[in-house]
Amino acid sequence: MSFKHISVMLNECIDALNIRQDGIYVDCTLGGAGHSSHIVKKLSSKGTLIGIDQDKDALKAASERLKDFDNVIFVHNNFYNIDSILNDLEIEKVDGILMDLGVSSYQLDTGERGFSYMKDAPLDMRMNRENSLSAFEIVNDYSEDELYRIIKEYGEERFAKRIANFITKEREKKTIETTFELVDIIKAAIPAKMRREGPHPAKRTFQAIRIEVNKELEILNKAIRDGIERLNKGGRMAIITFHSLEDRIVKNVFKNLENPCSCPKEFPVCICGNTPKVKVITRKPLDPTEKEVEENPRSRSAKLRVVEKII
Repeated sequence: MSFKHISVMLNECIDALNIRQDGIYVDCTLGGAGHSSHIVKKLSSKGTLIGIDQDKDALKAASERLKDFDNVIFVHNNFYNIDSILNDLEIEKVDGILMDLGVSSYQLDTGERGFSYMKDAPLDMRMNRENSLSAFEIVNDYSEDELYRIIKEYGEERFAKRIANFITKEREKKTIETTFELVDIIKAAIPAKMRREGPHPAKRTFQAIRIEVNKELEILNKAIRDGIERLNKGGRMAIITFHSLEDRIVKNVFKNLENPCSCPKEFPVCICGNTPKVKVITRKPLDPTEKEVEENPRSRSAKLRVVEKII
């Protein structure tokens, strides 16, 4: 299968980055280079694009798509390590950073990757297939309490306790090996009336397991802060999220970097010495247009937040 991914909120992202033709830009989630192919077109020969992805399939597809550009640096790594990546490249500051936190259409649609509850496949969900932890280990080795915690926290699933209980009971009979086996267990745990209403009954649990496999929320907080430190004054960071947990982290980190004062509210003046590092460009997150949602339903939950470095 070819690496296909429809870039979400493409025009909004390109506008948000306010691209300088001779600047240095980092796409932390390169994917199939949907966003990056438009970023690099706005750069002169003096500009540089750094594309990071932990999925080698993505890097292979992106390098093919961007083969006509000689000012692109491809990095197989996790954007959690953006600070050390830039150190290794001997780049001190950059002019823009983009993070698209969605799972690519390629990953969802490639059965063997095990991301989708709509396709039968071995339980996997690793964005970096060189990592040892996969969905298989989580489903079969985590305790019932651990399963409950991640399904409740990361999936915001109201039936998390029942689902965790059903999983542990089923794996006592046999190892749970495939996505459809897991889907059947989840369906059995959720009352029939609730299965008929709202999203697919396995959606939240699959989201939770994927987040745990790839440590997505742990990575995000550090990556934002490290990335902001590497921005030039006037440089921008744009982040697309796809669920409330991610969006909450981005919102709170941006807010803290814009208003870092730790003084008690009753103090008439600030004495802590913490100064703002960014200006929030998007007071409310940008949403995809109705037209985009119609053309690409997977964009429905996307939110774009943008900040600009001010020091």
